[in-house]
Amino acid sequence: MEAPLYPDFPPHTPTPRGGQPAFWVGPRHLAGDDGRLYDAVADTLSGLGWTSLTIVRGRHEPDEALEDREVLRSTVLHISPDALRWAQWCLADEPFHLGDLPIAWQISAREDASSPLAHWSAYFTRDVPGEAVADFLLALDAHHQPTTPFTGPELVLGAVAAHGWFRDIGQPQAAAMDPTGASRISLGEVPPLIQDGDPRVLVTEADDAGPAGWQAWTEPALGAPCLWAASFAAGVPHDLVAAFAASLSSTAPVLRRVLPEATQERLLRAPAT
Repeated sequence: MEAPLYPDFPPHTPTPRGGQPAFWVGPRHLAGDDGRLYDAVADTLSGLGWTSLTIVRGRHEPDEALEDREVLRSTVLHISPDALRWAQWCLADEPFHLGDLPIAWQISAREDASSPLAHWSAYFTRDVPGEAVADFLLALDAHHQPTTPFTGPELVLGAVAAHGWFRDIGQPQAAAMDPTGASRISLGEVPPLIQDGDPRVLVTEADDAGPAGWQAWTEPALGAPCLWAASFAAGVPHDLVAAFAASLSSTAPVLRRVLPEATQERLLRAPAT
């Protein structure tokens, strides 16, 4: 028997695609990306008026007929109207990995359009709920100074605490987890290759801790592979991370047709009929 989620489900639900049953599910941080992380984010960026550019690569074998030539979509880049922020779909073009998972979206910002370098970048793997990435981008688009922090890390922890997450006993000012302990968000040393404009990143010695950035992930069971991971460079303003954290931990149900195998038994669901 499927448990009802919340009494305030949206009154109208879309028709399932291709006959696939659709469900309202929760919690959101275990719900995956419904197999449409690119579409969910790209639709948001299109609505914001960002320009999309696609680099198309082809594969041509000797003596191959023209109609047999294989054309592959490669990097897709979305650029804001002021050119201070951009989002790159990485899965199409040999992404690097985060927590043993390939990066799907890399989102960046810079201080000045004349600078070719990002001031900071944020990274999201597959199965990060698309709603959370979209809300991060909405906050980024509305931010007049996307490289300037106006708040401290408490805003991030307060965002998840408001939705029932618990602060880590050992790091109450830097980490929190959902009530089941499967999902966490933590402020600490960032993984290798995370791009940041802070010059201290370049001079940090091997034994020294560099500038701290936010990391978030879901580990469905102790020692099991992560379902998804997200990493924010130290330069990402805390209020932008808070927008992601608030959406990720939201108790509002999300529409899904494809449920992650690793967490589907832990999801509450109600038919979207």
